[in-house]
Amino acid sequence: MVTHLVLVLIWLLHFLPLPLLAPCGRAIGLLFYVALRKRRRIGLTNLRLCFPECGDAERRRLLRKHFQAFGRAIVERGILWWSSERRVKRLVHIEGLENWLAVRNRPVIWLAPHFVGLDMGGSRAATEFQVASMYTRQSNPVFDSFLYRGRTRFVRPRLFSRQEGIRRLVRAMREGLPFYYLPDMDFGPRDSVFVPFFGVPTATITGLSRIAKLADAVVVPVVTEQLPGGKGYILRFYPSWTHFPTDDPEADARRMNAFIEARVREIPEQYHWLHKRFKTRPPGLARVY
Repeated sequence: MVTHLVLVLIWLLHFLPLPLLAPCGRAIGLLFYVALRKRRRIGLTNLRLCFPECGDAERRRLLRKHFQAFGRAIVERGILWWSSERRVKRLVHIEGLENWLAVRNRPVIWLAPHFVGLDMGGSRAATEFQVASMYTRQSNPVFDSFLYRGRTRFVRPRLFSRQEGIRRLVRAMREGLPFYYLPDMDFGPRDSVFVPFFGVPTATITGLSRIAKLADAVVVPVVTEQLPGGKGYILRFYPSWTHFPTDDPEADARRMNAFIEARVREIPEQYHWLHKRFKTRPPGLARVY
């Protein structure tokens, strides 16, 4: 029942122009900050580990900004679920597309870190290009159906579950579909190495280098930035990586984390701080959550 009420609210709000919708999302985000105490503690723990040089008050201000950006991303999903393709293209601008087009003759991995604009960028890309991606089914079936619908409304992507393995995914990449890949979460110790992220030993899967090697693929990072006010989003393609992958999966994971860390420092309020990124700890280190 609650899920249906939330979806009705998002549907009603999506009719608003973005300059009015954005402050509604920020206000809802502040309500989340007050109400979601567990997520607030997780966020503060992550910020304490990643920004030890900041004081408590500064980290709390940053987390409030993150909740506001997160609230915007939630309500603005209504644009992806119900608005026209024309509106999505108008609100999400693309920069650096030439960085992908320059290597499009090869299999390509779009490295997409978990910033709040992630779905906006993915849907914007899907208005013009067919992509491949991995899909994790949500525990709430109603929300899952809407999330799936939002990701498949335009040019239908090829979605693969993590349980399927990567053979079919590699085949799709060799057919010319870029792989929209989101590897920067804690997936547990399996297939992970501990490499620094903001100086913290962090369980990091080696999938990026492993898939790149299997598919002979080049990595093109993509980050979707949420712009202030009602200015929309920017889907930004970065230059492709050279000398990647190497024969050292740990060095490759270090490179990935270093790139993501650099982008986080540019827009720290927009990174996904509410996930238990440091849940898996190296042997002998205490739990942090």
